[in-house]
Amino acid sequence: MSILLVTGTSTEVGKTVVTAAVAALAMAEGRSVAVCKPGQTGVAPGEPGDLAEIERLTGVTRTVEFARYPDPLAPDTAARRAGLPELTLAETVTGITALADAQLTLVEGAGGLLVRLGDFTLLDLAQKLDAPVLVVAAAGLGTLNHTELTTRALASAGVRCAGVVIGSWPAEPDLAAECNRIDLPRVTGVDLVGAVPAGAGAWDRARFTAAARGWFEPTWSPFA
Repeated sequence: MSILLVTGTSTEVGKTVVTAAVAALAMAEGRSVAVCKPGQTGVAPGEPGDLAEIERLTGVTRTVEFARYPDPLAPDTAARRAGLPELTLAETVTGITALADAQLTLVEGAGGLLVRLGDFTLLDLAQKLDAPVLVVAAAGLGTLNHTELTTRALASAGVRCAGVVIGSWPAEPDLAAECNRIDLPRVTGVDLVGAVPAGAGAWDRARFTAAARGWFEPTWSPFA
């Protein structure tokens, strides 16, 4: 089993769509894929969350969510406000390793790398699983700082970064976005391995899965 964690440099940078794109890429190679979202926030019971969106875009059927909280906050804060149990690192690791029969297990975090999912962060989870982390970054101003902070935190913790992906590449990029595409690998020391076009999350499954391979560098693989 290969495990790949997906984090963002902040919230709303395109983690879910990038996770779906990686799933589509692996499935197109004939690999079995499972997707885990340990803590979903801002969604009421019975409402579709991030996993439902990934299912819609890719057709992946093996998905698991360990906890759900109604307030759109960090999972640990949302759990306390709702009077619900917080996730623990131990139970999350156990739940993810139970997906070992899938050839690729994708784990989508909440917000950024150091957001508390319970008594742990996605960085803690990556260390415990000995798994690499794919970083999803914004295209515009501020992304150099946010992305370098994230990749430095991974490096300091001894966690391998599987690359940086721009989660929403504009149809008409401005000067900052064009420069950032060049500067991101320079300041982070990490390869920019892909860029997903803005709005791709609204596409239908056929169009999304057909295009996904073209959003990543030809030599990049989630299994590397």
